[in-house]
Amino acid sequence: MVSEVSKKTDIPPSSVARVVDVAIELVRQSVSKGERVILSGFGTFERVRRNARTGRNPRTKEAVGIPARSVPVFRPAPAFRESVAGRRRAPRKSARRTRR
Repeated sequence: MVSEVSKKTDIPPSSVARVVDVAIELVRQSVSKGERVILSGFGTFERVRRNARTGRNPRTKEAVGIPARSVPVFRPAPAFRESVAGRRRAPRKSARRTRR
């Protein structure tokens, strides 16, 4: 990513790398604090709490307690999701009433 941004902006790769590293660190710190980070048109990063639950050891089928924990979650923006899927948004059809 650093090399592509450097090529497109004519900024030295070392400068781009510092900016990218700082941006990622800021996202990491914010999500760690429980804050939601929204990158418009890209997606949302947030921390989600998972409750304790009982799992199974697949080998022995024995019940295993899984403790509660917080995990990072990324939800892609609709435009990003559709571009990755290779689809374009279809224009909305308005609800038309037909007269008889």
